[in-house]
Amino acid sequence: MTMARKQKANPIEKSEPVQESATAGIPAATPVTKPLSIYDFKVQAVIISVLAFVFYFNSFFNEVAHDDGIVIVKNEYVQEGFAGIPKILTRDAYDSYYRQLNTINQLSGGRYRPLSIVTFAIEQQFLGATSEANIDSVLKQNISYGVRGAQEHKLMSDMHVRHIFNVLWYILSLVVLLYFLRYIVFPGDHLMAFIATLIFAVHPIHTEVVANVKSRDEIMSLLFMCMTFIFAFKYEEDKKNKKLLFAALGSYFLAFLSKEYAITLVALLPLSLYIFRGYPIRKSVLAVIPFVGVIVVYLAIRFQIVSPMGENSETEVLNNPYVFASASEKLATEISTSLNYLKLLIFPHPLSADYSYNSIPYKDFSDLSVWLSLIVHGGLFAAMVILFKKRSLLCFAIAFYLLHLLMVCNIVFDIGATMGERLIYHSSVGFVIALAYFMVKGFEKIQPAATGRAALAALVVVIVVASGFKTIPRSAQWKNDATLFEADLKVVPNSVLVNANVAAAYITIADEKDPVEKNELLHKAIGLLDHALAIHPKFVAAFLNRGIAWYKLDSIDRAKPNFDTVRALYPSYPTLPGMYKLISDFYMKNGWNSYGKVGKYQEAVAEFKKGLAIDSTNAELWYNMGGALFSNREFADAIAAWKVTLKLDPAYNRARQGMEAATRALSDPSVPEASKVRHENF
Repeated sequence: MTMARKQKANPIEKSEPVQESATAGIPAATPVTKPLSIYDFKVQAVIISVLAFVFYFNSFFNEVAHDDGIVIVKNEYVQEGFAGIPKILTRDAYDSYYRQLNTINQLSGGRYRPLSIVTFAIEQQFLGATSEANIDSVLKQNISYGVRGAQEHKLMSDMHVRHIFNVLWYILSLVVLLYFLRYIVFPGDHLMAFIATLIFAVHPIHTEVVANVKSRDEIMSLLFMCMTFIFAFKYEEDKKNKKLLFAALGSYFLAFLSKEYAITLVALLPLSLYIFRGYPIRKSVLAVIPFVGVIVVYLAIRFQIVSPMGENSETEVLNNPYVFASASEKLATEISTSLNYLKLLIFPHPLSADYSYNSIPYKDFSDLSVWLSLIVHGGLFAAMVILFKKRSLLCFAIAFYLLHLLMVCNIVFDIGATMGERLIYHSSVGFVIALAYFMVKGFEKIQPAATGRAALAALVVVIVVASGFKTIPRSAQWKNDATLFEADLKVVPNSVLVNANVAAAYITIADEKDPVEKNELLHKAIGLLDHALAIHPKFVAAFLNRGIAWYKLDSIDRAKPNFDTVRALYPSYPTLPGMYKLISDFYMKNGWNSYGKVGKYQEAVAEFKKGLAIDSTNAELWYNMGGALFSNREFADAIAAWKVTLKLDPAYNRARQGMEAATRALSDPSVPEASKVRHENF
């Protein structure tokens, strides 16, 4: 075991900390730090906080992007504020979304991560909660947030506040991470702790976690995991203080309520005691026993709440990206994709919010990337085992990286996604620990020492500035779905979801444009949806949106087949009745504008019949049918049409008046009743 070694006293650099070797079996000497020096915790915390604020200040102006919609904006429990919290705590994270789609759990294992969603509900309470009685109307307004108006103005204002809070949560987590690294991982070298946290804070791959409010679960998970480490270590130093144990256990439970990553602490906590406190293996393992109780409690709650997957969920490629792959292709692609995370940590470009089907093509074992990934990860595992015997902090760094990677790489757990930049958030802690260690140790070899320190400082500045040139513009791209997915389309042109999301954004904003630009945007959307459907021929949302685009282009003959396909693939799709009503309304308006206005009542009736063939429950259309028939002096048929109108809508008084007039006309055909009861259109 190599003890921490002290450097020779330097009268100029009195604040320089004690340096430690890669092996640290006993607590390292705590460096004496000169107040307000770069080694002081408060100074480091302020620098990191200011940098994080500067890097993500532009996210304050962001709106709704990616999963913000389904987790926050369209989540009825969030919109209810405090009243919705009990429901959030007792339901799957996507329960509200599934209910609105008339379905049940669509993701393997379900999602029980209520803590971040509870914070959204708390925010909503102060931003303006909605009563349960009014929730449906508010959700309908929120769903149409592409249309400018008072409701959208409030929605966007609320989202700006949420983005501010997300950055504040991020800054808090960075300060706690810094303390964790100084106190546990680098107690003998606070410069390493500072550099590691600094790189973590500015790393572009974390943009998704900060700029996408929904990803607050990642931030809170790491925050409470670090707090668990801190309180657990403090309890080991003062076993009489049971409050520290309860604080550790409470933090651990909150980490679980944030996200499932907390399970890794069952291995990482004893490993950290073994490496950083020099505990024997047996004592390290025994120390974690109280935390097993938290795991049992969490799993009991989770299994009670999370429902099994819905029928046919596993055959939907957007929920199971490997549904079309053979077993060997699935494994090969998972292995190959795991290396993508390390590549993005080393060189974070290009970035994408989506890596779903078919953005990453299937691989087989003849692909070089598969074997390269096996060699790299096999080498990391071997190094971890070797360094374990030496009680090296690098062993802990590798374990932190690999264990969290194992949670998201699909090899052990199917997570319903090929990969995601937010998913490497926790693993990146291990990456920056190792990077900071090698940077500091490497530049220590440069002599004279002042030159080495200057070179190290220069490299850190280069990393921060380079990260800023990537992170700040990327944060701005997360403004909304249109800006985000338009940018990502260049990165993953074959992603089904990215193509569909860009198309949906074009369709939404088309109504705000002049006729020429509207036409152009709608045709672009159709082209993107055609591409998405060529990749995924059963993509329901693409058929629905393509139908809407054709409808907005007044091409009903092309719109209806898309809606018919949606009905065939997903009969209970919640917005489908509304889509058919749009088409029937089109025939109603066309019947009047093209024929009724000029007295061509038979032709108008023919148009109305087309509309009723699509939506026979359209009371307004039945009323217009009666009006056309009445104007054409087909009084008996007009009465029949108005009877249907009243059956569908008993309060439709104009239909009742029409029936009375038609009845009088039948009894005395000479009475010119047609001029007295016509609908506004007739």
